Amino acid sequence: MNSKNYSSCIIQTAIRNNGSIESPRSWHVISKLRVCLMLLTLGLMTPFFSYAQFRQEFQWTPDGYSYYALANNEIIKKDARTGATEVLLSKSMLVPAGATSPIAIRRFLFSEDRTKVLIMNNTKRVWRYDTQGDYFLYDIPSKSLRKLGHGLPSSSLMYAKLSPDGSKVAYVSGHNIYTEDLQSGAISRLTTDGSARMINGTFDWVYEEEFGCRDGFRWSPDSKKIAYWQIDATRIRNYLMLNNTDSLYSFTIPVEYPKAGEDPSACKVGVVSATGGSTTWMKVPGDAVQHYIPRMEWTRGSEQIILQQLNRKQNESTIYVCNTANGLAKSIYKETDAAWIDIKSRWNDDDPQGWDWLKDGKSFIWVSEKDGWRHIYTLDLAAKEKLITNGDYDVNSVLLTDEQAGYIYFEASPTNATQSYLYRVAMSGKKKAERITPAAFAGSSSYRLSPNGKLAFHSFSSTSVRPGSEIVSLPDHKAIGQPIDLSADNHAVEFFKVTTADGVTLDGWMVKPSNFDATKKYPVLFYVYGEPAGQTVTDTYGTGMNRLYDGNMADDGYIYISVENRGAPAPRGREWRKSIYKHIGTLNIRDQAMAAKEILKWPFVDADRIAVWGWSGGGSSTLNLLFQYPEIYKTGIAIAAVGNQLTYDNIYQERYMGNPREDKQPFIDGSPITHVKNLQGNLLYIHGTGDDNVHYQNAELLINELIKYDKQFEMMSYPNRTHSISEGEGTGKHLSGLFTKYLREHCAPGGR
Repeated sequence: MNSKNYSSCIIQTAIRNNGSIESPRSWHVISKLRVCLMLLTLGLMTPFFSYAQFRQEFQWTPDGYSYYALANNEIIKKDARTGATEVLLSKSMLVPAGATSPIAIRRFLFSEDRTKVLIMNNTKRVWRYDTQGDYFLYDIPSKSLRKLGHGLPSSSLMYAKLSPDGSKVAYVSGHNIYTEDLQSGAISRLTTDGSARMINGTFDWVYEEEFGCRDGFRWSPDSKKIAYWQIDATRIRNYLMLNNTDSLYSFTIPVEYPKAGEDPSACKVGVVSATGGSTTWMKVPGDAVQHYIPRMEWTRGSEQIILQQLNRKQNESTIYVCNTANGLAKSIYKETDAAWIDIKSRWNDDDPQGWDWLKDGKSFIWVSEKDGWRHIYTLDLAAKEKLITNGDYDVNSVLLTDEQAGYIYFEASPTNATQSYLYRVAMSGKKKAERITPAAFAGSSSYRLSPNGKLAFHSFSSTSVRPGSEIVSLPDHKAIGQPIDLSADNHAVEFFKVTTADGVTLDGWMVKPSNFDATKKYPVLFYVYGEPAGQTVTDTYGTGMNRLYDGNMADDGYIYISVENRGAPAPRGREWRKSIYKHIGTLNIRDQAMAAKEILKWPFVDADRIAVWGWSGGGSSTLNLLFQYPEIYKTGIAIAAVGNQLTYDNIYQERYMGNPREDKQPFIDGSPITHVKNLQGNLLYIHGTGDDNVHYQNAELLINELIKYDKQFEMMSYPNRTHSISEGEGTGKHLSGLFTKYLREHCAPGGR
């Protein structure tokens, strides 16, 4: 499947599952979806993750009043205030020597002086994203176009970046780092030991999946050195996926995959000259195998790098400043948490790049939950800190530090965990944060602020308002040009709160049947995710829709409900999110079941027709609900579920459950296979055999237990489909038909 079709599939999947993508178990995707919908409605984005992951397809100009974008395979510059548009790179300028047609632009990136443009095309997927491809360089003054990486395999270059002075470009190919001199064309190979398992300048599967780390090298500010990660995955065992359909004889597909309890890859950071030579390795304390380094950047100078180290349990974070000449590392800040420290909560789009420097590199912005809420701090290199935001609310994401004006812009929703708004706070930390988003935008807003903090792309949607976008001035939030249409859609979603027998109040949404009659009783389908990787109860367009259902659930007479249990990454404080520590599969399941018990008391709910479904972590929750609370849930459809938590990757599972080598019982207690014997209702289980994320092994482990206890069920495996079950002709239609037929047969629609 090409990248454009894949992106369309992901968007449809996201919308049908209430704004959160069901496929990867640990993507934080709400903000991705909002921003991508914004760019789509503005006509500034082609395939889905090109902005969200790499921030290369759309770029503000340095002055903050215009932006670069891709339109009809041409790069344009558009004045955000007037709409005046200039074509910077036309199709005719993108025809390589000897060719007759222009290259297709997948992504682009300007040099700092705006005289050169890197263009990526002919891309290939590496796990989730098409991060491998060919790169061309267009030189604006000389009007010349040339391909980079001469002599290297086609479509093998990754993360090409121009040096700050514009004289060189660096990239990864075959897990080695190269630089290319743009004047002479000479290519220098900076690392020589790269292989399938010795990874320089990028990351292994689990770092990418669970930390969002992909681009693994950084130019020094003086353009003379490169700092990079080296991941040694030589001791990581392969999980073997079996392909039975693409040749006469079956063959295996190995995936390097450290499961829970298995040691992770060794990780270290080195610095090498941009022209080659020996690497100086940073002397970061501790065992390189038993620690992670998810973040690393240069300080404002070119003599030091700064990095964040997590211990294996991910409950201890240390910031080190390292001398690049001798590798000596100095600890400047340390933080611990009784549960885990989530490095991804600070940065949008699972992209932990960049360091928010202040005072010309003497201090920086940091985010911590140490007082019980996710707040913004400033921290200097002597570990002196200052709280900037204050109060019983969470900062969702930090968007811009406007040091000149003295403000930090961020997204938050202090009074409603289902929504999101723009705020700003004085950097002095002495004033209360002020909301910038007007009251008319009751729902979920997302912003891309210009560098000067005076303009922003604003996207908005709610359950009743279709996604829309506009350019606004700040801080007055006045629309420039056409404002967002806030007229209501006819999609009726009701938000509610339910308090369980445990005294826990949960958010939920409900879509009632069309022509609802309160004197009748209706079947309920619960949609569940339940784990720390995503929310289901958000005030965004698409909430309450189920695109797996072939038809209209409301017209057919179903009540559709989702409830947000503790442990979900909602802005309700540290205690809310981290109460699930060592309790995935138990606490979240009890919250869901106790909420369902209260909902069953509603007079229009038919307690004999209660179904539940979910995908990935939601599939696991579906199984646990069926098995642990069979008196409530009569029918379940579980897709791509983790049946045994010991089979999932170590970074995710150990972050939330601890190391099973030290305490295996929580893994056992929370795994669906432990509770199979209690199944009483109807189960449809679905899994792709080519799932490199939640392995098909989980399906067979589950099947064995179901057989052992003589539990009848139905099963559908999709050959060679990945975790999204999106590949192959007819797959989507077939899956939708299967889902709908099973639900109608085992949880009949309509009021009675």
